[in-house]
Amino acid sequence: MAPEIEYDQPRQFRAPDSEWKPFEDATKAQHPTGRGPRARVLREFMRWYMRRPGAKLPERPPVGPWSETGDPEAAS
Repeated sequence: MAPEIEYDQPRQFRAPDSEWKPFEDATKAQHPTGRGPRARVLREFMRWYMRRPGAKLPERPPVGPWSETGDPEAAS
């Protein structure tokens, strides 16, 4: 029997759908196994942003369909 895994309390994070779904695809490309790659990357970024000891900026995936913007304003 696998050991029980305790998860953190869910948090709300607001992001436009045009960013959230492509972010999920990009994180799955970079971290193809495991649970919740978006949350993993966000936690890594948060630790790096707060300058926690040993924290590193998360590695980005290669260019992919998530690299394109659906927002015409972003191209300006």
